[in-house]
Amino acid sequence: MILFYGRTDDPPLTRAVDAAGDADLDHLVVDQARLARYDLVTGTGALDGVLTIEGMRLPLAEVSAVYARPLEPPVGGDLAARARAAAFQEWFVAWLDTTEAFVVNRPRAMESNSSKPYQAQLIARAGFAVPETLVTDDPEEVSDFRVRHGRIVYKSVSGIRSIVREFTAADESRVHLVRGLPTQFQAYVPGRDVRVHVVGEHPYAAAVDCDAIDYRYAHDQGKDAARLTPLDLPPDTARRCVDLARSLDLPLAGIDLRCTPDGEWVCFEVNPMPAYSYYEAHTGLPIARTLVDLLDGERAAIPAGA
Repeated sequence: MILFYGRTDDPPLTRAVDAAGDADLDHLVVDQARLARYDLVTGTGALDGVLTIEGMRLPLAEVSAVYARPLEPPVGGDLAARARAAAFQEWFVAWLDTTEAFVVNRPRAMESNSSKPYQAQLIARAGFAVPETLVTDDPEEVSDFRVRHGRIVYKSVSGIRSIVREFTAADESRVHLVRGLPTQFQAYVPGRDVRVHVVGEHPYAAAVDCDAIDYRYAHDQGKDAARLTPLDLPPDTARRCVDLARSLDLPLAGIDLRCTPDGEWVCFEVNPMPAYSYYEAHTGLPIARTLVDLLDGERAAIPAGA
């Protein structure tokens, strides 16, 4: 039995569920919007238990694989219902780290993205170039960094999604604000953006053509929407992407690269819970189908306890 955990209004989850249905695989969806209506009874062992959903009883020992996208549960219900849903999610997410089932992705593996500077060190160890980075709460250090590199960008230090912006003259008047919030600054890297989704041993690359600093928010920056096309990676770069995802214990990873004008591949970060559906919808890359194949029959590709 394959479990899908998350919100049924979340396209990455629904695409994977649809792919499992198309493949006629035995699967069950655990909908975060309905957690207060489910039962989870633990047994004598830490991993023993029975999940009851819409009248169906599933011993957790029968779960072979899980694709989990635990987002914020939808707001609704009374206080007791919200407390019940929160307790269910807390236990279930903890179970994802301990079950013998194959999990995409284990919460403990996703923690590397909680600190972007830390993750950048892991990326560099895997052989990718990374942008020169400054994390500081000192305005003078920011000014010196900008003088040294000319163009710089800034973003959040944590894994919380933020808009990447270029530091401009308009930011100079408020750079003193970093004293209250350490911020990550990076040397601007010219080139073409490439998002690579690694699914087990399979890398799927999409080239992104856009004039915005952060193509995800091109409209907000007054730029044309990004244009996405499938891309064949150089074999050594493709292999390095697969090795990087494996080193982070991520069966599914979204790797953000930029190919510079001189052909160097620079890696910005690795998203451990990528919204691959956007890229699949614009390129036709078979990410959801490959993910379901991985859940169903390629579990040996990345050992569950690695």
